Amino acid sequence: MSESLKKETVGSFLLKVLNGTTIAIVVALIPNAILATFLKPFVANSVFCAELLHIVQVFQFFTPIMAGALIAQQFKLSPMHMVIVGGAAYIGSGAWRFVTNVTIADKTANIFQLAGIGDVINTMITAALAVLVLQLIGNKLGSLSIVFLPIIVGTGVGYVGWKILPFVSQITTLIGHGINAFTTLQPILMSILISMSFAIIIISPISTVAIGLAIGLTGIGSAAAGMGVAACAAFLVCATLRVNKPGVPIAIALGAMKMMMPNFLTTPIIGLGAALTAAISSLSIPLLGMGGTPGSAGFGLVGFVSPLAALNSSNVGILVIVLTWVVVPFVVGFIIDRLFVDVLHLYKNDIFKSKAN
Repeated sequence: MSESLKKETVGSFLLKVLNGTTIAIVVALIPNAILATFLKPFVANSVFCAELLHIVQVFQFFTPIMAGALIAQQFKLSPMHMVIVGGAAYIGSGAWRFVTNVTIADKTANIFQLAGIGDVINTMITAALAVLVLQLIGNKLGSLSIVFLPIIVGTGVGYVGWKILPFVSQITTLIGHGINAFTTLQPILMSILISMSFAIIIISPISTVAIGLAIGLTGIGSAAAGMGVAACAAFLVCATLRVNKPGVPIAIALGAMKMMMPNFLTTPIIGLGAALTAAISSLSIPLLGMGGTPGSAGFGLVGFVSPLAALNSSNVGILVIVLTWVVVPFVVGFIIDRLFVDVLHLYKNDIFKSKAN
């Protein structure tokens, strides 16, 4: 066993995995989060905009590879080890699938297909296993490392990750079933509970988009979910602004709420402020009859997807949408952050210091 593995604690090991994943998510998702909103209106009339939109969308599909490499970097592994961990993480992520008997241009073939960014939890598990195996092997293979490590760790651990993916994915399914139960409740209570749930999920390793699609959230439930994501972003922007450089709150406002994942998992009280902001902000959803689709449920303010879906499903105007989806969450988030820090002394803003540096 290597010396570095002996010195590593469970806590420090998990924190490095979280930090690497957080940076990867920000890097991979920000281009699409920023550019897609501006590009989509011009796609129909501009080849350049259509092509660039495809590029930023594909860029985010490589989140698992980036996560694996950056996790390995957190452990100060060599460049070769970094790409091996990245490859294993991608295999285990589920961001690809093998499809048989696909007909293309009158020809039938078996193809490999991109399938989103994959399961973040399984990506982390696979990358962590790859790091552990690399640390256990150490320098035992000598000059043969370049031959056997890609086989043992890259494809071997990747295969293990791929085989456990269906079981790990059940976590998302179970959470989805739990949230789906809220849709049977009275509209205001349903909106509050769904919104609070999505506010917490967006700063966890679970995908809000995946849950929204998995349980088919529509109508008020979808809008409430989107509001939960938006409210979490608003609260985090207000809280992080005081202890980080401008890039951090700007990234969060653009959709990188998961960069606070390590902070939330080490100091869970962060979730209380996000959930309370979401609960208050969501009251407008049933009162104004806003709705949405399964595809818009997990986005919040990213690309203004959830607000636009709410606009299309209700009789309110753009001004009301801006007030309810932007002004209210940010005002409520600011008040709650100040209440928790200055009045109740539940925490100091230092807990929002970004670990993704």
